[in-house]
Amino acid sequence: MNFQLNNVPSRTQKPRNNGLTMVMDKGLSVRQAEDLVAVGAEYIDFVKLGWTTAYIIPKLEEKLAVYHEAGVHPYFGGTLFEAFVVRDQFDDFLRVIEKYKLEYAEISDGSITLPHEEKCEYIAKLSQHVTVISEVGSKDNTKIMAPYKWISLMKAELEAGSWRLIAESRESGNVGLYRESGEVRQGLVDEILNEIPNEKIIWEAPLKSQQVYFINLVGANVNLGNINTNEIIALETTRMGLRGDTFHNFI
Repeated sequence: MNFQLNNVPSRTQKPRNNGLTMVMDKGLSVRQAEDLVAVGAEYIDFVKLGWTTAYIIPKLEEKLAVYHEAGVHPYFGGTLFEAFVVRDQFDDFLRVIEKYKLEYAEISDGSITLPHEEKCEYIAKLSQHVTVISEVGSKDNTKIMAPYKWISLMKAELEAGSWRLIAESRESGNVGLYRESGEVRQGLVDEILNEIPNEKIIWEAPLKSQQVYFINLVGANVNLGNINTNEIIALETTRMGLRGDTFHNFI
């Protein structure tokens, strides 16, 4: 910190198991990635290369090297896994993960229909090679899952070998955990937290109001994902009660 302030909550330090921040890279250049880590490497744990952007982004290896050298873990969005699986190319997906020396991989089924037992089999297979983060929830805002279903899927994916679970919201923050307006489905969140350890969940929260909700609910060291690349410092001050939305939390 640049100067001393009292009554600021303690943040977990990297490498950390909770208080994680996952940033969504929607197509940054190598230079933009360098700028991102120059400011935020201390606060960023993961960078997800959103959906299938890794397939077409120029200088992919160079960009991944920027993140690795900064102590930030990059991984490809779960939609890329789905794109391989729906084409019967899971083994090719494994080779891509190996080629780019990734330590983490995401498995999701938000865009394809995949029997859950089969998804869990993929989790088990992939976890033999890398640390698996699996995503629960649909990208289709017409598919509203009951809380018991979320909980059942989450428990099964943890048992299959997932290290962390991502609670889906898309980069728009208006599906899955949230209503179309972006409002949190509070009853759903409460029921999930009654059954699933908070530290096992990364809550996708691209909007400030959503970030504030989970910080107020869980605390400064809640796991948050799908954070915009230009919101890293803003989020960290919100976590620490140094922004108007959480200013009185720790005084």
